[in-house]
Amino acid sequence: MENRTKENQDDSRQITWHPMDITRERREELLGQKAATIWFTGLSGSGKSTLANAFEQQLAAMGKHTMLLDGDNVRFGLNRDLGFSKEDRVENIRRIAEVAKLMNDAGLIVLTSFISPFREERQAAREIIGASFIEVYVSTPLEECERRDVKGLYRAARKGEIAEFTGITSAYEIPLQPELTIDTSIGSVADSVREMTAALGHILR
Repeated sequence: MENRTKENQDDSRQITWHPMDITRERREELLGQKAATIWFTGLSGSGKSTLANAFEQQLAAMGKHTMLLDGDNVRFGLNRDLGFSKEDRVENIRRIAEVAKLMNDAGLIVLTSFISPFREERQAAREIIGASFIEVYVSTPLEECERRDVKGLYRAARKGEIAEFTGITSAYEIPLQPELTIDTSIGSVADSVREMTAALGHILR
């Protein structure tokens, strides 16, 4: 690890940031929108992906240009080399934050659906993305997530078949000051989308 760190430090001396003539602001102007990253966090089965997908449909209907990054989908490609240890989860979120920032620089509204259980990693994502980072805590209770158990993961975790499973054998650190909190066990998906639309109006103008 020390050698790799030293190599990375040496490599960093060989690169220079290249300024671009077309700025993020210009791309936003061309697209007619304000770029942002809407970061959905919550337990497995809380409804993050469902809500992110539904809200993206709402944004598309409003003529907005978006991209949805889903936790499972990203692991088929960009992050297929990562496991589920704490270290790999932190790296998983770091990469996603960097990708989201690039997409924001392209003028897009990015929606991300990741458990992202640790406050420190979510704070790191916020620092990478900057002021356009919007944290949405999908606060659906563990009992409801287990009842849904869409992928059978909770059952497997309870049987000891999955190590380091968030909410069972690994901690989920609840966001302290999210921009928005939504419990999908209360009301319909449409209700949640209406709540988000009302709360996040500043990115929909």
